[in-house]
Amino acid sequence: MNEGRPNRDKNDKSDLHDTLDKNDFDEAFERGVALFNRGDFFACHEVWEELWLRSTGAEKIFYQGLIQTAAAILHAERGNSRGASSTWRKAHAKLAMLPARHQGIALGELLDAVAKFLTDASASAELPARPRIVVCE
Repeated sequence: MNEGRPNRDKNDKSDLHDTLDKNDFDEAFERGVALFNRGDFFACHEVWEELWLRSTGAEKIFYQGLIQTAAAILHAERGNSRGASSTWRKAHAKLAMLPARHQGIALGELLDAVAKFLTDASASAELPARPRIVVCE
């Protein structure tokens, strides 16, 4: 979704690619984590999408997996269990190949928490507490 942003080619990384340094990436990532932990899954998706567009290799896959994780939770919140399950399978496949602690977060714990959330959500009319990202020191 592209609300409030100009249309651009997703392959065009020229606008900020050369000006973003590691601190900018770290700050944006942390902002996305805070949004995720507040339950603002759409907004964290938007923040991480900017990082995904400017990343390569394993980090690009990491950001895509986080984006899909947030989207899977959104699907569950909107009652779309099929969409949640499908999107989660894609996210899990990307994130499960990374270390349990990755980029300063407890990724293994997140994978377990999201899997439990989606299982519990599909078995109940009431949504369970949303998963949170644990930041590692």
